[in-house]
Amino acid sequence: MNKPIGPGDFPENIRPAPLADALSERYLAYALSTIMSRSLPDVRDGLKPVQRRILFAMRQLRLSPQTGFKKCARVVGDVVGKYHPHGDQAVYDTLVRLAQLFAQRYPLVDGQGNFGNVDGDNAAAMRYTEARLTAIAELLLEGIDADTVDFQPNYDGEEEEPVVLPAAFPNLLANGSTGIAVGMATSIPPHNALELVDGLLHLVKHPGASVEKLQELIPGPDFPTGGVLVEPAAGIREAYESGRGSFRLRARWEKEEIGRGQFRVIVTEVPYQVAKGRLIERIAELLAERKLPLLGDIRDESAEDVRIVLEPRSRTVDPDVMMESLFRATDLETRISLNLNVLVGGRVPKVLGLREALQEFLNHRLEVLERRSRHRLAKIEERLHILDGLLIAYLNIDELLRIIRFEDEPKAEMMRRFELTETQADAILNMRLRALHKLEELEIKREHEGLSEEASGLRALLDDEDLRWKRISEELRELKKKIAADPVLGPRRTSVAEAPRVSEVPLEAMIEREPITVICSEKGWIRAVKGHVAADTVTSFKEGDRLRFLLHAETTDKLIVFGEQGRAYTIPCDRLPRGRGHGEPLRLIVEMAKEDEALTIFVHREGEKRLVVATDGRGFVAPAEAMVGQTRNGKVVLTPGQGAKTALCIPAAGDTVAVIGDNRKLLVFPLSEVPEMARGRGVILQRYKDGGIADAKVFDRENGLTWSDSSGRTRTEPDLLPWEGARASAGRMAPRGFNRSGRFDG
Repeated sequence: MNKPIGPGDFPENIRPAPLADALSERYLAYALSTIMSRSLPDVRDGLKPVQRRILFAMRQLRLSPQTGFKKCARVVGDVVGKYHPHGDQAVYDTLVRLAQLFAQRYPLVDGQGNFGNVDGDNAAAMRYTEARLTAIAELLLEGIDADTVDFQPNYDGEEEEPVVLPAAFPNLLANGSTGIAVGMATSIPPHNALELVDGLLHLVKHPGASVEKLQELIPGPDFPTGGVLVEPAAGIREAYESGRGSFRLRARWEKEEIGRGQFRVIVTEVPYQVAKGRLIERIAELLAERKLPLLGDIRDESAEDVRIVLEPRSRTVDPDVMMESLFRATDLETRISLNLNVLVGGRVPKVLGLREALQEFLNHRLEVLERRSRHRLAKIEERLHILDGLLIAYLNIDELLRIIRFEDEPKAEMMRRFELTETQADAILNMRLRALHKLEELEIKREHEGLSEEASGLRALLDDEDLRWKRISEELRELKKKIAADPVLGPRRTSVAEAPRVSEVPLEAMIEREPITVICSEKGWIRAVKGHVAADTVTSFKEGDRLRFLLHAETTDKLIVFGEQGRAYTIPCDRLPRGRGHGEPLRLIVEMAKEDEALTIFVHREGEKRLVVATDGRGFVAPAEAMVGQTRNGKVVLTPGQGAKTALCIPAAGDTVAVIGDNRKLLVFPLSEVPEMARGRGVILQRYKDGGIADAKVFDRENGLTWSDSSGRTRTEPDLLPWEGARASAGRMAPRGFNRSGRFDG
C-alpha cells in the first residue's frame, strides 16, 4: 500500500508548493527581469543594460574617438564574457544599431565597414567590421571615474559595471528608444539635442514651466532620416503632456520640371524606420495591380542620398493629389508612436510626460555634480594634507635629514616630533633628493594655494543649490556649443509643417476612370462590363432570368440601390464583379434584408434630388447625398407606414408634380409643396379612398405633361388646369387616352 507523501519526505533543498504559486512566482521574476534588464531604458541615461554595457566595455578597451578602431568581434566578446551573458548576435545587433546613421539621431558608436543601409540590408558579420566610441558616447561616460554613479557586481562577481552612466548628454529623448517588455512597451522618437538643451535651460530657470512653453522650444521629434512632421500642434502637445500619442510623418518630396509642361516628383527623404528598398517594391506592386492610377512609373536613382523618381501617368495629373494617394496607400506616410515608458530611479517603470522626463535628467545631472564635487573635494583635501606635511619638511629640512640619517625608527620619530600623520610621513620619506631645492618648495606652495581656493569653491558649491543649478546651466550651454559646432549633428533634419488641408483624396484619384455598363437581372444578379453597351446586346443570363436594369456609368461612380423598405444601399462601381460571367447576387454585395427588394438602381450625381413615395401616397424630396452610405447595410431614407412599402424613387427635376392613383385619378400640383427631407415618412401627396399610388412624375409646367402610350408614342397634355389642385387632394380622372396601366411610361 502506497504511503502518502508528507512535508518531511522532501530533501532539505526542495520545498513543496502549489503549481499555480510556483508558476506565478517564476513568471513574475521573468517579467521583472525583462522590464528592468532588457526592454525599458533608464530615464537618466536613456540606455538599456546591453547598450550601457557595450559603451562601458568599449571604454575599458580604450576605444575613444582619438584612437584606432577595433574589431567588433573583440568588443562583443568582452561584453558577453564580462557583463552580458547572452547571445553574441543580440549584442552585435545592438552595437550595429548604435552605429547606424539612419537609425540613431546621434550615433554612439563610430563604425567602419558595412553596418547596413537604409534599404534594409543587414550589416556584415562582426569579424569584418570595426568600431570605436563617438564624441557623444564620451559625453555619456564623462566623469564615470569620479564616483559620479554607483557600480554593481557583474553576473559572476568578478567585475564591476555601472548601474547608470553619468550622462552629460540628454540621450533618452535625443536618440529615443523602443522595446517590448511583459505587459508593457516603450516607444520614444528621437529629438533635436539643441532644442532639448533649450528646453532644459528653460526648465532650470522655470521649474514649473508648462508643456505649451516647452513645445515652443521643442516643437516635435527630429528623425535621423528627416521627413516632414505633419501632426497638428494640439496633437503633439497632448502627446507630450500624457507621454502617450503618435506623430504623423511624411516623406519629403519636390516637383522637378523636365520641360514641355511635363514633370516628375523626387522623393529625397523617407520616413523614419522605413526600409527604402521594401518601400519601392511595395509601390511597384501596387502600380502593377493598377491601384495607383495617377502614377506612371517609379525608379530608384539613389546613391549616397535618397532619390526616388515618381513619374505621373500624364502631364495633367496634379502632383499634390498624386502624392496624397501615395501617402494613403504606402509607407511614404507613417505614424510614429510615443509611449514614454521608462525606468525611474532604475527600478520603477512609469510613463512620463515631456516635462517630467526632462526634469528627471536634470535631477540626475544635479546628483552627478554633487557626487563629482564631493569626490574632487576629498581628493583635494587628501592632497592638501600631503602638501602640509611637505611644507613642514621644507621648514625643518636639516632636522628631518638628521632624524632620517641617525634614528633607528625615523618614521615614528618624525611623526612624534612634528605631529605628522602616517600619510604625511610616508610622503616625506618617499621624496627624492632633487625635490629639496627651493624652486620645488615654491611650486608646492603655489599648488597648495590653488587647491585651497578650489576646495573653497567646491564647499560653496555643495552648500548652495542655486550655485549647483547655475553650474548645470553652464554645462548645458557648453554642450550646446559643442553640438552646434557640428554641421551634421546640429541642424534640425525633420521640418514641422501644418497638417495638410486635404486629408481625403477624391475617389477618382485612386481609381482608374473608365466607362462601364451596369447590368442587373430580375433575379438580382449584378455585374459590370467594360464600355457602354446597348440593352439589346446583353443576352448572358441564367436560365429563366432576364434583364431588369441597365445603366451607363464609370468606375469612379457610386451606384445607389433603393429598396422597397425605404433603405438606400451604396456600391462603388469599381467593386462590381467584372468579366463574362453572370455576376454576383446583389444581396451578397450589400446586406439587404430578406423581405426587401431592389426598387430601382441609379448612378449618384452631386446635387441631384429624388422624389421618394410610399404606396400609401406619402412622400418627400430627398437629396441624393442623403442616400449615400458608408456601410453595407445601407441608410434608411423613407419610412413607409404600416402595410405600405416604397413605390417610387424618381428624379425630382422640374417644378411640378403629377400623381396618379390606382383609381386612375390624376392630381397636378407645384413641387414646392413637397418638403425636402433627408429621411422620414413624408407628407400626403394624393388622398385615396381605396388603393394607393400608381405612378408619379416631376416635370416642367411650361412644357406640359407627357406620357408614353402602349404603342410607344409620346402624348402631351398642355392644358392641365382641370387636374391642378392642392397637395393631398383626390384629383380627377385621367385624360382620355391615358395608359390603362396607370403609368406615365406605358
